[in-house]
Amino acid sequence: MAHSLLSPDLDLSALPSAVAETLVEFLDSRRELVYSIDPRFGDVFESLQGFVLNGGKRVRPSFAWIGWLGADGAAGPEDPEAVFRAVSSLELIQACALIHDDIIDSSDTRRGSPTVHRQFETLHRDNGWIGNRSHYGESIAIIAGDVALSWADDMFHASGLSDAARNRARDPWWRMRTEVLGGQVLDITSEASGDTDLRTAEKINRFKTAAYTIERPLLIGAAIAHASPEIVEAYRAYGRDIGIAFQLRDDQLGVFGDPAITGKPAGDDLREGKRTVLVSTALSRLQEKDPAGAAHLEASLGTVADPDDIARLTELVRSSGAEEELEGMIQQLTRRGVDALKEAPILSEYRQTLTDMADLVTQRAL
Repeated sequence: MAHSLLSPDLDLSALPSAVAETLVEFLDSRRELVYSIDPRFGDVFESLQGFVLNGGKRVRPSFAWIGWLGADGAAGPEDPEAVFRAVSSLELIQACALIHDDIIDSSDTRRGSPTVHRQFETLHRDNGWIGNRSHYGESIAIIAGDVALSWADDMFHASGLSDAARNRARDPWWRMRTEVLGGQVLDITSEASGDTDLRTAEKINRFKTAAYTIERPLLIGAAIAHASPEIVEAYRAYGRDIGIAFQLRDDQLGVFGDPAITGKPAGDDLREGKRTVLVSTALSRLQEKDPAGAAHLEASLGTVADPDDIARLTELVRSSGAEEELEGMIQQLTRRGVDALKEAPILSEYRQTLTDMADLVTQRAL
């Protein structure tokens, strides 16, 4: 399968389905063991498999794959099929992060379907079991996320990469997982403490999203390819800026996004009390021109659930001008990220692919 994705005129739209096929093969290899333990563990397996395969744009595997190709990895000794299996394992880390994130945020839906913890809460209720069904649902979902994280390691290390390639990729692999967990801690703590400092929001973007979504996947691909220091540094700069722009776009979608597209309720970040760059910028602007509005927004974050109340908060954020400021930041970061690729010895066709991908992810078309 991977050999069909080696063409310089690679159609990016082919990557998600190829990743999904690779994930199906891996998950099928785990089915027998799971059911041999107990069919109730099989329920977790089926839920996890459905979650992993139910949509998703496969952004992280795509960047890792293009990172490998751009560093001329296809001319090296690694089997492309093994490389593709290795980078596809990133999607299992993403599954873990999303399942746990939905518990943390008390989310009801993901990609238009019930979240994993809500699925098992419903199972508990429908079976008439004893105890707290919400606690049961969250407990099983935590385990489902842990299974995904464990299997990501299994899939990566059993991918067929050479020992040398796995050893080179070890550093960005462990740093990526540690950074996203640290970013999650900052995110949770900023909500609990009411921290609206823009620097905190920027740090959350850096570690919870930018490094984990684009920078580290690119560096994993580069490490597998044994890329030059110049390529590694270009990927690092590009990944940081495009990753932050990606998250800023997510900030906008979290407040202004269409539920039919995002798969989550309108204004979800306001309901959850997220201290995003968008919200921090809106608060800063409102404190200057509308102190009462700023006080209302800050007091209401994470405390309102009524759609009309959320709609009023959304309009308050829009009136601050923060949306336009964020748009300018996204455009600047995108230009700077793309410029970081120009001097590095990246294969020209994949430099263009990365340029196209920057536009796609910052506009949310990928």
